[in-house]
Amino acid sequence: MSSTGFSRETGKILTDFDHVRQSIGVILNTLLATRVMKRDFGSTLPELVDRPMTDRNLLSVYSASAEAIRKWEPRFVPSGFKFSRVDETGSISVSMTGTYYPNGHLGDYSTSDSNTIIQVSIAS
Repeated sequence: MSSTGFSRETGKILTDFDHVRQSIGVILNTLLATRVMKRDFGSTLPELVDRPMTDRNLLSVYSASAEAIRKWEPRFVPSGFKFSRVDETGSISVSMTGTYYPNGHLGDYSTSDSNTIIQVSIAS
């Protein structure tokens, strides 16, 4: 049983990994405590992108991303993280590699697709 949803940009139907990719983007770009009925949804990532990109903050960005994905997207388990772009405008882009579990949302981790790549942009 695959998951299905709608594209936030086009309104077209998204299925499988395309739906997961969009879901991760929403999770990482949503600041904690901003969803009315789901205060613990999102990540601390939007708070971190305006800080100086020191080694410590880069590690915090990675940690915040991994923690939010672990909590809110059971269909993807990240294994690698790379900054694609960090600039002075307060936006970053990251590439994540990991394992996609098509039925992870159902608790079934028997089928997987490893080395799947996701590109996510976060703006302040």
